[in-house]
Amino acid sequence: MSSTIIQGFFVSFGLIVAIGAQNAYVLKQGLLKQHIFWVCLVCFLCDFTLLSLGVLGLGSLIGQSKIATLSLAIFGAVFLLWYGFRSFRSAYQGGANLSVDGTRSQATLKQTIATTLALTLLNPHVYLDTLVLVGSIASPLATSEKYQFLIGAVCASALWFFGLGYGARLLIPLFAKPNTWRVLDGFIGVVMWAIAFSLIKYALNIGY
Repeated sequence: MSSTIIQGFFVSFGLIVAIGAQNAYVLKQGLLKQHIFWVCLVCFLCDFTLLSLGVLGLGSLIGQSKIATLSLAIFGAVFLLWYGFRSFRSAYQGGANLSVDGTRSQATLKQTIATTLALTLLNPHVYLDTLVLVGSIASPLATSEKYQFLIGAVCASALWFFGLGYGARLLIPLFAKPNTWRVLDGFIGVVMWAIAFSLIKYALNIGY
């Protein structure tokens, strides 16, 4: 296997694995067994598109637009604050509807895909990681090597998202306990709000 493919794989994998709003949502949907294939596929396709743009040198256009990055930061922060509030409310309420046997209320496929897209695309950090950082690492490579780098990067993305989504079910015995769900909801709320506040700080820095 080409060393460039391996490099692309590990660079992408290292960026994706970090816990974030998107990964927390994939994990939760995997535990609930709700539309998990579509959640993983949407995450992968978004990654594939953004990584392709970054590696092939087209991502700098977004990074150069102050209005675009500021708008993404604001919308992303508002959405994450709202989603975090929902998670905290769910953690506080608890109750029997937190089981993984299908009794928990299930969002429609359309709602699930919309949430997945929002958590993925309303976060400026995803553009900094895929377009700017990955793009800058791949920029010195020759054209043929860039495609190899991209192959490795998207393979890491597919492995991670589908592995996280479908691997989550191994934790189902643990999450059969309502209190474990409350802990997860609380954790997700903390992650969402932490990212939201970082986006607010990011937006304020851009504004000045």
